[in-house]
Amino acid sequence: MAAVDVRDATGATSGSVELDDAIFGIEPNVAVMHQVVTAQLAARRAGGQHTLTRAEVAGGGAKPWRQKGTGRARQGSIRSPQWRGGGVALGPKSRRYAQRTPKKMVRLALRSALSDRAGDGRVLVVDWGFDAPKTAAAAAALAALGVTGRALVVLDAEDEAVWKSFRNLGHVHLCDVRELNAYDVLCADWVIFTQATLPSSTPSPTAPVAGDDDAVGTPVTVGADEEVGAEDEGLIGDEDLIEETTVATEDEEGEPA
Repeated sequence: MAAVDVRDATGATSGSVELDDAIFGIEPNVAVMHQVVTAQLAARRAGGQHTLTRAEVAGGGAKPWRQKGTGRARQGSIRSPQWRGGGVALGPKSRRYAQRTPKKMVRLALRSALSDRAGDGRVLVVDWGFDAPKTAAAAAALAALGVTGRALVVLDAEDEAVWKSFRNLGHVHLCDVRELNAYDVLCADWVIFTQATLPSSTPSPTAPVAGDDDAVGTPVTVGADEEVGAEDEGLIGDEDLIEETTVATEDEEGEPA
């Protein structure tokens, strides 16, 4: 396991901690990271445009005028597309852009992104030690740590003073440890953890770590499952995820129950 220094807000080293090789030391899978990030961005799309057809517009139940003898063109409803206030022909409809992504791929993408940042030496473990919220102290701490560019600060919900200290810095993105994801990691130049939020492949009741969708209050880990093989890399297959079990029962005479 690779070791990284634990630093304080002044930049001084106060100890060291080991980074889990199952999370920070794997070979990044670029294809899986691309697919997971694409799915995450697609899920953000609203897709809320929705026009009404003639069947959805209120009114128009009666025929405007009789079919023949008026000298005007025949009409069946005042809610037809050619009428003012009528339905829209072939207009846009609302839709969902979300893509289904297996949890195994989500975990692999997160571990790949963290390994990429750790390989570049862009992962820090900091004991902030803020007693009261102060944005100037947060900016000074980043300067003392040598952090430049965009930074992702991963915190616990209890770190209220740290949350309030960093929230007004435009180049800092704050993330709850249970919402850590590959997209936020890849968008940041630096990833900064505390000792309590440092991901681990083994659960620890004293150190809840990064996960995807477990309930709040439950220790969560980044799964250290095996990497996607060549036969299923970048694929989403239902046949790999659903185990079909057939239970056949027979009665005493041997006939199917």
